[in-house]
Amino acid sequence: MTGNRWTANASLNGICPYFTMFPLDFPLKILKRRAKKNDRVLDPFCGRGTTGFAARLVGLSSMSVDSSPVAAAITGAKLVHVSAEEIMLEAHAILSNYKPSYLPSGEFWELAYHPTVLDGLCRFRHAFMEDSSSDVRIALRGIILGALHGPKQKTFPSYFSNQCPRTYAPKPGYSCRFWRERNLLPDIVDIIEIIRRRANRYYSDSQKSAGQVRLADSRNQSALLPAEPDSPFKWIITSPPYYGMRTYLPDQWLRRWLLGGSDTVDYSVDNQIIHSSPESFANDLRTVWQNAARVSTDDARMVIRFGGIADRKAKPLDLIKSSLDSSGWVIKAVRPAGLATEGKRQANTFLRSKSNPVCEYDIWTAHR
Repeated sequence: MTGNRWTANASLNGICPYFTMFPLDFPLKILKRRAKKNDRVLDPFCGRGTTGFAARLVGLSSMSVDSSPVAAAITGAKLVHVSAEEIMLEAHAILSNYKPSYLPSGEFWELAYHPTVLDGLCRFRHAFMEDSSSDVRIALRGIILGALHGPKQKTFPSYFSNQCPRTYAPKPGYSCRFWRERNLLPDIVDIIEIIRRRANRYYSDSQKSAGQVRLADSRNQSALLPAEPDSPFKWIITSPPYYGMRTYLPDQWLRRWLLGGSDTVDYSVDNQIIHSSPESFANDLRTVWQNAARVSTDDARMVIRFGGIADRKAKPLDLIKSSLDSSGWVIKAVRPAGLATEGKRQANTFLRSKSNPVCEYDIWTAHR
């Protein structure tokens, strides 16, 4: 794009970690170099909302869609326009005016959070469940989601929890053993101060956004319909779930709890891409690509970043190519995108065994 001024705070993209996230440079370089002023952008598997945020940085309208409420909440926090001062006023008001609707109990909750911290988190949870429609609550919710769990810092606290990974929530059984064996107890942390530092970091300078987020299953045709019927998408930039990666929702169970979900791990996979076989997986992806084609311009481009899991025999390139057959898109180029190591190194510090990274690819396609 030409003549565009980047005024949004790029650090906002890091408001909340998310497993298997692609770097901001991936969609940003594409849009910066190739998109035109009135192009609209779609991401049918938005995850933590990097594509929508990249569109915001270059001043483009976007639609971000995901079936995970955590993904939708994180993405929404990157698309609102609020000040740090507004966020702090709302945080103080919630802590003063709300009482916890309930406090979860059990060994995990006793070891994960200090009682005073858990009380404060439950006040925020109650408020968000009551109303999360305002921009300031969307931003505050995103900040708390990002600080909900993570490693203990040597300088000042950045997270509310006992020692944890930051990209995904540890399962209760393993985490309790981990904490007990190391005599790790949750610290009393200043919730307001953690929120203040993050609000100042992420919302110090941001431009207004034309981006929208939708909590929906992209296999449903209506999920990808643009908000304005006569505004089809020129760019689709996305990274679908990797074959065999069924744990996106269970791995975010603590953040789902903050949004109103269960205080125990929910292993259900409703509204998720089917992983029962490579063929079923490719068929589900094909449905999404077909839906995207229906809402795109004749000269639209779709760029897919895709990789795999080391213990799955299905080859990622074969899977993605199969999914694009009869999809309304034709492959124009396939380019290696390096190893999928971002985020996994941090997760490995909490796990007993490490995973082997797999090469990812960028698949460039054109609308037939």
